[in-house]
Amino acid sequence: MLMALRGILVSLLGVYYFTFFKDYNNVKKSNKLDNISVAKVGVLGCIANFFDTLGIGSFAIIVAANKYFKIGIKDKELPGFLNVGCCLPVMCEAFIFTTVIKVDPITLFAMLIAAAVGSYIGAGIIAKLDEAKIQLVMGTALLFTAVLMFCSKMGYMPGGGEAIGLTGIKLVIGIIGNAVLGALMTAGVGLFAPCMALCYFLGLSSQVVFPIMMGSCAMLQPVSSVKFIKEGAYPRKASLVLSLCGAVGVFVAAFIVKSLPIETLKWLVMAVLVYTGASMIAGAKKNLENEADVVVE
Repeated sequence: MLMALRGILVSLLGVYYFTFFKDYNNVKKSNKLDNISVAKVGVLGCIANFFDTLGIGSFAIIVAANKYFKIGIKDKELPGFLNVGCCLPVMCEAFIFTTVIKVDPITLFAMLIAAAVGSYIGAGIIAKLDEAKIQLVMGTALLFTAVLMFCSKMGYMPGGGEAIGLTGIKLVIGIIGNAVLGALMTAGVGLFAPCMALCYFLGLSSQVVFPIMMGSCAMLQPVSSVKFIKEGAYPRKASLVLSLCGAVGVFVAAFIVKSLPIETLKWLVMAVLVYTGASMIAGAKKNLENEADVVVE
């Protein structure tokens, strides 16, 4: 079953890249590719996905860097940028962690498929939202992720068990829960923290969490990415650079770096999440007020 799962992932990646490069070339011919700093996006992709491989997550880092280092990605295109640009890196993570960590194949397969179904539904909704609504959704999502990370850090959430798989009602809860998380991820909610909380709640071991959460992202991101690509709701050039450089960051983290002060870094990421989330909500409020003024006039 694990080989079948990998076959599905490779097939999804093939469909994703076929769709991506077809759209990329069409836009390139019309000279409408986004004008971004390749160096900035490349460094960001490498760093963000380096930390993603270590279990911290990449979405919060990318959103914050885009704002504070003036990367140039519009808020409306951020969900598409996150999902399309991080597709290849997370696929690499999935292959690495499903190889080195033993997990029940039925549990893995069911939860990954659920995440993909949820993402397809979510991407269709998010891609059609205006900038103010996307800012509001992403700002709320970032704050929610910060709360989950804080609860985990303080020991307020279940600490997990020893199980490497789920059965019965626990498996049903895991499938439904991961489908919801897949839908939320298309809005910019990093899947790692809430998926980790879900797996711990269901009694899975802390090691098994890694192939499940990374495999979920690998399964859902090609699906959601194709939706974003077809809607044109993403920056083409920036997503390509993020994707390629992000894969480099994954392999550096997985095979070269052995230890980092991860717990300290998590506090920093939480602070970034809160500040960035609050800033996006404030931006959404300002945009909605401006829209209201235009309507009144």
